[in-house]
Amino acid sequence: MTQERRLRILIGKAGLDGHDRGAKIIARLLRDSGFEVIYTGLHNTPEMIVETAIEEDVDAIGISILSGAHNHIFLEIIERLNDKEAGDIPVFGGGVIPPDDMPGLREKGVKVIFGPGTPGADIVEWIRKNVKSRAPL
Repeated sequence: MTQERRLRILIGKAGLDGHDRGAKIIARLLRDSGFEVIYTGLHNTPEMIVETAIEEDVDAIGISILSGAHNHIFLEIIERLNDKEAGDIPVFGGGVIPPDDMPGLREKGVKVIFGPGTPGADIVEWIRKNVKSRAPL
């Protein structure tokens, strides 16, 4: 019997946003729910997040944004993933993102955005239903 690899989820903070409590809470929640979590820490560039995602062979990227730079950061990450032929890594996010901006982000490739107060169980359930292992069979 073969054992499946646990899903690997990168949780990242990009830009000058120094508020990482929520990202750390989500990282711990995902770890405690059975996922392998790679947390990048604060002040990463989109390039750093993409490079780490590729090096760590992650199955999804979760970005926490509270700085207001969500339109730029999400799109930069998605563009860089595509440039590196890693566009199959789904990107999701959370933070303080105006509802009016969410449809445009989804159109550009952000799979889902979890707002403040989203129950952790909803995030775990979404990942289990929508993220597949990218590891070779």
